[in-house]
Amino acid sequence: MTLNIIKKTAICFSLLAAVSCTDNFDEINQNPVGATTPDLEQNFNNIKSLIKPAFTRLYVSDFTWQYQLQQSLQADGWSGYMTTPNNFDGISNHNYALNAGWNGYAWDDAYIRIIANLYKVEQRAKGKYDQFYAWSLIIKVATMQRITDMYGPAVYSKFGGEGFATYDSQQEIYNQMFKDLDLAINDLTARYNVEEPTKFAETDLSSCKGSYGQWAKYANSLRLRLAVRISKVDPALAKAEAEKSINHPIGVFTTMADVMKIKSPLDLNVIEQMSHAWGGLFMGADMESILGGYGDPRMAKYWNTSEQVPGEYKGVRTGIIYPTPSTYAKFSQTGPRTKTGEVTWMSTAEVYFLRAEGALRGWNMNGNAKDLYEAGIRASFDQNGVEGAATYIADNTKMAKDYTDPISAVNNTPAVSKVTVAWGTDKEVNLEKIITQKWIATYPDGQEAWSEYRRTGYPKLFRITNNKSGGVISTALGVRRLPFSANEVANNPKGVASGVAVLGGPDNGATRLWWDTTGPNF
Repeated sequence: MTLNIIKKTAICFSLLAAVSCTDNFDEINQNPVGATTPDLEQNFNNIKSLIKPAFTRLYVSDFTWQYQLQQSLQADGWSGYMTTPNNFDGISNHNYALNAGWNGYAWDDAYIRIIANLYKVEQRAKGKYDQFYAWSLIIKVATMQRITDMYGPAVYSKFGGEGFATYDSQQEIYNQMFKDLDLAINDLTARYNVEEPTKFAETDLSSCKGSYGQWAKYANSLRLRLAVRISKVDPALAKAEAEKSINHPIGVFTTMADVMKIKSPLDLNVIEQMSHAWGGLFMGADMESILGGYGDPRMAKYWNTSEQVPGEYKGVRTGIIYPTPSTYAKFSQTGPRTKTGEVTWMSTAEVYFLRAEGALRGWNMNGNAKDLYEAGIRASFDQNGVEGAATYIADNTKMAKDYTDPISAVNNTPAVSKVTVAWGTDKEVNLEKIITQKWIATYPDGQEAWSEYRRTGYPKLFRITNNKSGGVISTALGVRRLPFSANEVANNPKGVASGVAVLGGPDNGATRLWWDTTGPNF
């Protein structure tokens, strides 16, 4: 297993305060094409060049080691999807001895590579080229939703202001994200309605291909995701925002053509690289238990069979004692799904599951919960090119299976998920079915899966056995957030203090986020 070490110097505080730091920020401050300012403005290149990095940086599809530090060593493992079976000398997120050298990188990279650029887009486009400003707001929300769901409070409304960079509470960030999406959707919808020719096509690296209507549809779908995320902590606002997305004339994702994805410029998938070229990423035991128990045909798309137990899919438990980094090196590695260079930002299947939960909560989702749930399963089967959805949906017998470790029996454990696939009669059980199927369909985006697990407690996952947090993080509850970036602590201490003040607890991995409440799901 190769762990690449960050070689960046500390991020200067003034980046967040005034976007004036110049160390290694050439994509922010240098002329991108060597042309004069009038030349740049004529073709919007002074704006387009600032948006382009977001397509590869939002989900980090261009550098494997950076994805590893931003998501693979955190959410991908905590979600139960996959794991890196290496104890890293005892300082590892796997065993809850959170590694500060890894865990601030997602924050640092988002602000340097995306948010600072989008701030300049606002300065150059707002009130002048508002279609680009609207576009930048959608990308900003997509970026900041991930950051706030990792850390909680963050710099949002006061980015680029004077003095130290003050943090907004997560509640304030969500409220502002809804407002930003409203502005963006209204602007792009108006242009779509009058069939205004797009100015995005040459810059848009996504499957939207520059379409104003398709970007508005993605923004509506993103708003629906945000609404469901806050359904327990602010149910009235959640319902209003969710129904706003559904009732909008353009609506949300409903077809396979709507799936939001990009093609890596390097034509690689970073997860595939880590699993095969590096030989350090393997299927999680929870995937073996749940997909294996269901006899789920998507298993063969997600994973290869193992060499350790030929012909079988074998996962590795996260947070156990790994004798050596190579002990589990012959377990299941990634399969066909991650062999392409495509990265999914949001799937149609996820949107159906969001609507299913909304309907379960009594919201108007233009359909009933059962039908939407089943539509989500069919959409995921279609996306992965597998058959048998009707039989799978009707199965009321199969459940997750017990886990057996062929190397060390001490890691054997009974299955913890007990739900079948077929729709039932109990509200809470049906929510567990929805989230479990969304968990399967959302693979390989461990960040979204981890967030939904924290919000709902589903799917039920195996607990770690090697907790090295010193009693800070509960084995039963797991990691609830990432501590603030070490670079921020060093260079923006007043900003961090403002974040801690609205966090609701100490700056550690055990403090719950605003939407991560202790109350019941209903």
